[in-house]
Amino acid sequence: MTRTTVLGTRALGRAALARQSLLDRSDVPVLDAVAHLGGLQAQEPQEPFVGLWSRLRAFDPAALSDLLTGRHVVRTHLMRRTVHLVTADDALAWRARHNAMLRQRVLGTYRRELDGVDLDELAAAGRAVMADGEPRSMGELARAVAGRWPEPGPRALGEMLIAALLPTAQMPPRGLWRTRAGVRNVLLSSWLGREIDPLPPDGSGPDGSGPDGSGPAGSDPVGQALVRRYLAAFGPAASADLRAWCGLAGLPAAVAAMREELVTFRDERGRELLDLPDAPRPDPDTPAPVRFLPAFDNAVLGYHDRGRIIDDAHRGLSVTGARLVLVDGRTAATWTVEDGTVRVAPLRGFSRSERAAVAEEGRALAAFLSEDDSDRVEVEAAP
Repeated sequence: MTRTTVLGTRALGRAALARQSLLDRSDVPVLDAVAHLGGLQAQEPQEPFVGLWSRLRAFDPAALSDLLTGRHVVRTHLMRRTVHLVTADDALAWRARHNAMLRQRVLGTYRRELDGVDLDELAAAGRAVMADGEPRSMGELARAVAGRWPEPGPRALGEMLIAALLPTAQMPPRGLWRTRAGVRNVLLSSWLGREIDPLPPDGSGPDGSGPDGSGPAGSDPVGQALVRRYLAAFGPAASADLRAWCGLAGLPAAVAAMREELVTFRDERGRELLDLPDAPRPDPDTPAPVRFLPAFDNAVLGYHDRGRIIDDAHRGLSVTGARLVLVDGRTAATWTVEDGTVRVAPLRGFSRSERAAVAEEGRALAAFLSEDDSDRVEVEAAP
């Protein structure tokens, strides 16, 4: 391919499916899969299990639960200020690079309530409370510091502390297979027995400037690592797609420092797409099997331009928590589970073979979710 090659929507879709292990299920260990994907969005605790089931052959959900209790993966606020399930190594390596973005996103919601609060002092107070290693809910932590800052209210204080100022992990049993549990937080360093990695001296700030947002940009080595990992799991992609995935401001210093090791393409709208030279870019006519995606799956949310997988008319489904069904590589239905039955609601008409393939995969999903107690599936009539 040349630098001027134009990649159509179908070609981009097949590349995304291949990178996401949705074109062919992978045989890699669960920890390697979580690392390759750059984590899985996980504010709904059971959804990552479906995401990995759709991507891995013979996925055993107990393996993911064991990784959580063994502290090899953690649930923490990271990309886009959302709860992600990431490897312990990635949580420690990436957290400092996300700090400024996390603060700004919480302030975007609670700026008025937190006006006049010295955030560094708030962080120090919160860390002092959490230093005993006891797990706490957001409300418990907020109430512990509210005597010093009574005006903002517990919600604003709690969100700023847990989602931004203090690198924390959500403790099991939250996030274990078929387990319902509330959120209990501990300091990430306490849970993992290691401090988060500090930004290197030439690390960049949230807008590609120096670490404090004012000086000249360095090469942003942490940002470069994020770019490589993102492209390996999501590329080819534009800088806007990269920003949509991680919430950081495009990582311009990192991209500039990496230009010589990347290849570029254009999409049909003329946007520049970045990619790793040896990453898979399958033929656009490669068959794509039916896949069931969990709510808020990054295969959809990890792009600014989500057109490679979902039509603009249905884009809103990706942010409302709808679980999506891919047919021929594109969103063609939503799904729910009721009384052990997987119910599929098509967004368009299915051919006979498509309907049969959706039903077959739906039966397999029902068996997985019920631990083989049910394989019932119901595919509703097309709208």
